[in-house]
Amino acid sequence: MTLPLRRLSGPRLARLSGVLVLAVAVGCSSTDAPASVPVPSPPAEEAAYCRALDKELPKTVAGHDRSDPEPSSVTTAGWGDAAIVLRCGVPRPERMSDPQAKGVDVDGVNWMLEERDSGPRFTTTYRETYVEVTLDERYLHDISPLSDLAAPVADTVPPSL
Repeated sequence: MTLPLRRLSGPRLARLSGVLVLAVAVGCSSTDAPASVPVPSPPAEEAAYCRALDKELPKTVAGHDRSDPEPSSVTTAGWGDAAIVLRCGVPRPERMSDPQAKGVDVDGVNWMLEERDSGPRFTTTYRETYVEVTLDERYLHDISPLSDLAAPVADTVPPSL
């Protein structure tokens, strides 16, 4: 037995449209779960600088509220929905040996730039421990978040030169 096809209209079509819109919205919404990042394990002296830095980090960076990644650690911090992630006490990046590596100076703190499709990554240079800041794709051509982080880094992680 074949059932006749009926055209949806009026209230039935409106209800079906509403259900579809709700299903798409739920499927596309982001969770409030913090991002997960690898936690650095610096030597004790460097870890002390990271603890001091963690206490001085701002509550907001580039208009994003602090939202630390998981697992919780004094060596990691984040702002926004993983828009900006800081890791303190990371190993020296291989790229630092490249004489062609690009760098920027932001408020007296030197950073090496690594350009990536997912967004830039910056690592401090000439500091007693390396501090890495990863920005998402919204910051492909924008280093302004480093302005909010330069003073805390300069105040807590001494220069190595």
